[in-house]
Amino acid sequence: MSNLTFEEMNLSQEILNAVKDMGFEEATPIQAQAIEKIMDGKDVIGQSQTGTGKTAAFGIPCIETINPENHSLQAIILSPTRELAIQICEEFRKLLKYKENIKILPIYGGQPIDRQIFALKKGIQIIVGTPGRIMDHMKRRTLKMETVKLVVLDEADEMLDMGFREDIEIILKKIPDDRQTILFSATMPREIIELTKKFQKNPEHIKVARKELTVPNIKQTYYEIKEKTKLEATSRLIDMYSPELSIIFCNTKKRVDDLVEQLQGRGYFAEGLHGDLKQQQRDIVMKKFRGRTIEILVATDVAARGIDVDDIDIVINYDLPQDEEYYVHRIGRTGRAGKTGMAFSFVVGREIYKLRDIMKYTKAKVHLGKLPSLTDIEEAKTNNFIEKIKNVIEENHLSKYINLVEKMMNEDISSIDIAAALLKMNLYDEESEDIDFEDDFTDSEKMIRLFINIGKNKKVRAKDIVGAIAGESGIPGKSLGHIDIYENFTFIDVPKKYAKDILKGMKGKKIKNNKVNVEKAKNK
Repeated sequence: MSNLTFEEMNLSQEILNAVKDMGFEEATPIQAQAIEKIMDGKDVIGQSQTGTGKTAAFGIPCIETINPENHSLQAIILSPTRELAIQICEEFRKLLKYKENIKILPIYGGQPIDRQIFALKKGIQIIVGTPGRIMDHMKRRTLKMETVKLVVLDEADEMLDMGFREDIEIILKKIPDDRQTILFSATMPREIIELTKKFQKNPEHIKVARKELTVPNIKQTYYEIKEKTKLEATSRLIDMYSPELSIIFCNTKKRVDDLVEQLQGRGYFAEGLHGDLKQQQRDIVMKKFRGRTIEILVATDVAARGIDVDDIDIVINYDLPQDEEYYVHRIGRTGRAGKTGMAFSFVVGREIYKLRDIMKYTKAKVHLGKLPSLTDIEEAKTNNFIEKIKNVIEENHLSKYINLVEKMMNEDISSIDIAAALLKMNLYDEESEDIDFEDDFTDSEKMIRLFINIGKNKKVRAKDIVGAIAGESGIPGKSLGHIDIYENFTFIDVPKKYAKDILKGMKGKKIKNNKVNVEKAKNK
């Protein structure tokens, strides 16, 4: 892996800002080698697999060479399928976040050509398209190739396998000879070599060898969830498996900071590790983690390098990594020293395609899982607690405590009642034990009303209530519902799935220096 950062390349500040927002802390090997060569104006052959970051490898220099004042077509990216064309466009748009006056358009079969013609008339500088549809536009003269300075053939071997060689040659012959030609291909069959000899000028050959990495001792599971439910999913997995040590991986530094704050708000012992921390801060965090004063480490890929802790129970991919190799390094933190580890990945929407690439690369099956319910978690907690009780009984150092129990039994309290009371004290939340959030309400009733014993008499405003709940429980403020503030008390509607967390988070807390009591309202 390369240690070259994007700041070390000769890139514009707009691109650096976009790259930072996308969560890239350093260049992947193909990016480190290809970007500077392409920006130097050289023809390049890039040999690398899907998932190596190759879209940014040609996307960044492509954008940097576009003249935003010139509204004519300047770059064409050829793609074998419309799905890949759309995916490339999405990546380009992220890179263009801070660049103005540069327009990109995907053109492919299956979409009305009239709509594409209308968009092209407005002035498009970058086209991403399938060879067949680009040929259609060339015949109609709705694409004029005379101004093209850069052409990229992405997944060239796949385009040839699909029978596009003739189309590709016709397209390349129509583009001026002084263009720059970039070709990316996972393999280099004879037909590709013939293309490069015919259409490229002294190309630089960049080959990124992929290590065959396997992860045999790790149980891998993924969950298809929505972005907004990632925090709840994380909490449920931690509560279900009660790991002594776990690592959660995020793609950006901001995401690490936000998640740490939310987990701490829910009562977990969590700390973050990312590139903005000084070495002394990193050392402090790692000392806490190794000493088990924190149980959860939230980290970015770059910051996690060099972590040498053998007994990590679970790894959670809060965000799927940009590079498949990162996935292997991430989950390889667990399952060490002959133990079986667990790795959980959250997949949102079209990220399922990225996960399939990961499975193909690692040659491992990642199974679709169902998140544990609150009932599952309660049952697991109970079983774990019962096992601890059995272990304590087996150790047989109980004489001091037997005397206390006998003393209570002399007061006509049965041993069963004593045991039940101790279980209740250790297993269940006193304030919310009688509130069954799963069964008391129908699915159509999404909100629960809570009562807070503070109101206008203490000069409390809605934003004070929202800020306190969000800060103490880790619940996003925008998810809270209607607030009614009366003279001496307040009612607030909250999502029923968050109610327990809010009651727990607000226990013993203050709003505007006034200690408050929050409980389920008797009537709505």
